Amino acid sequence: MTQGSLVVVGTGIQLGRHINERAISEIRLANQVFCMTDAFAYRWVESLRPDVRALHIYYDDGKDRRQTYREMEEVLVEAVHSGKNVCAVFYGHPGVFAQVPHAAIARLRSEGYPARMEPGISAEDCLIADLGLDPGRQGCLSLETTQFLIYDRHIDPTAMLILWQVGLCGDLSGKRFDTSAERLQILVKKLYRWYSPDTEIILYEAPVLAIHQPRTDRLPLHELPRQETGQSSTLVIPPTGKPQADKKVLRALGYGLSDLN
Repeated sequence: MTQGSLVVVGTGIQLGRHINERAISEIRLANQVFCMTDAFAYRWVESLRPDVRALHIYYDDGKDRRQTYREMEEVLVEAVHSGKNVCAVFYGHPGVFAQVPHAAIARLRSEGYPARMEPGISAEDCLIADLGLDPGRQGCLSLETTQFLIYDRHIDPTAMLILWQVGLCGDLSGKRFDTSAERLQILVKKLYRWYSPDTEIILYEAPVLAIHQPRTDRLPLHELPRQETGQSSTLVIPPTGKPQADKKVLRALGYGLSDLN
């Protein structure tokens, strides 16, 4: 039997604008294609490969997402075990907030099968472009909201803070796709350790279609619990000051404070 393989590709965020030629080629050449994207992207993949198999069918109301992810991983691995060259298509960047691709690739590699991922355009790429915030200017801390909330994480407010999936804030059940004002208030209270209630924040959502505009709502931090959020909502807090220079290190490098201007 011919040895199977897996390649994971991304459609990017905006259908028709973000997917690259390499990803399109992989979709066309694969023996079997699986797809986990939004409905518009799925129909586009289906136009290239009418035999595409949907992965969203493993979701169900009240079902733990972790079980869904295990089932998706299993179907990809089984197809490779059967000798097929498999292409799995995921929304955005296939390795960003996507457990299944990483798990399937790691498992197959450990078994000696060829498995790789092709990069794609993620929501973070869109965020940087739409908001005009350069993460290289003063640094950037990027965290999933619930992970930030439940662990003892420390924030540097002189760097940009990005909290992903704020619309799922506080859920550990793996069964919900929303949050509540009460849970958002808990998030706000924790952020008060580093930010004032009037600190300007941005609620961001990347546009999925070219005819749409990004959501870039600017508001004070204390108003967050009253805002409408969804699965694609992201909380951004721009730097609130400048970092303090490490004079000792500057001297060791042969520089002074004037060299920072």
